[in-house]
Amino acid sequence: MKVLVATEKPFAKAATAGIREVVEAAGFELVLLENYTDKSQFVEAVKDVEALIVRSDKVTADIVAAAQNLKIVVRAGAGFDNLDLASLTAKGVVAMNTPGQNSNAVAELALGMMIYMSRGQFAPGSGSEIAGKSLGIHAYGNVGRLVAKYGKAFGMTVYAYDPFVTDKAIFAADGVTPVDSVEELYSKSEFLSLHIPATPKTIGTINKELLSKLPKGGALINTARKEVINEAELEELFAERTDLKYASDIAPSNIESLKAKFASRVFATPKKMGAETSEANINAGIAAASQIVSFLKDGITKFKVN
Repeated sequence: MKVLVATEKPFAKAATAGIREVVEAAGFELVLLENYTDKSQFVEAVKDVEALIVRSDKVTADIVAAAQNLKIVVRAGAGFDNLDLASLTAKGVVAMNTPGQNSNAVAELALGMMIYMSRGQFAPGSGSEIAGKSLGIHAYGNVGRLVAKYGKAFGMTVYAYDPFVTDKAIFAADGVTPVDSVEELYSKSEFLSLHIPATPKTIGTINKELLSKLPKGGALINTARKEVINEAELEELFAERTDLKYASDIAPSNIESLKAKFASRVFATPKKMGAETSEANINAGIAAASQIVSFLKDGITKFKVN
């Protein structure tokens, strides 16, 4: 059995070593495709492997078609919108993610961005503190719960909205106040931390109408996906509301225009940075390898997403 790790942006060396240890201990062969520069290299490498590990690399229909022996692909991370689930499912390939492995890294980044924006991106002059401010969590999963925990530790009042969390006792146990609608969440949140996935139902839903409900001086912190933001309407609203701020760990498509007009109120990292810690890198990579071994040896499909 061959396991391919295809990473345009490679894992840390410690993570790769951990993956190799897990794979080879199971009696499988590990193949690495790192720092590839052309999709054709990916197509060629995947032809004879039974398992595939990727990070943000796109597993498209042509990749799936080329993978003649593929049985499982694992996205090392929580989001899996880079996987063509329809093509994988049609071919009988199991797709998985590794939820929770990057959560702490993303949560810490979200709080760091809140501080960075409240301090005026560390420009000279008076900033403000996040203690005593209200924090809204849009989607209360692994990352959302950690952001709530850290926000409370900073002395913030925390609200949350997640229609999929039906047990309100979860919020109560965390000292978080649930709200009944997304509109209510945004109207209460001086800092809004966004954690919804990019799906056909969520893409573009963070729009002008919703964002206009943020209180005066409100800041949207996006460590989810840029696709959920209606970027044109965000830019339009920022021209009207000179008090709002936006920070994202992936640059929006109109970042140059946003920076030209609102440099002091907009910040984005050049690449997706939520999982860019050595700890998250190692955890997600080893989890992906372990899930592949469990599936190929014992048929375990926990964390299957298709």
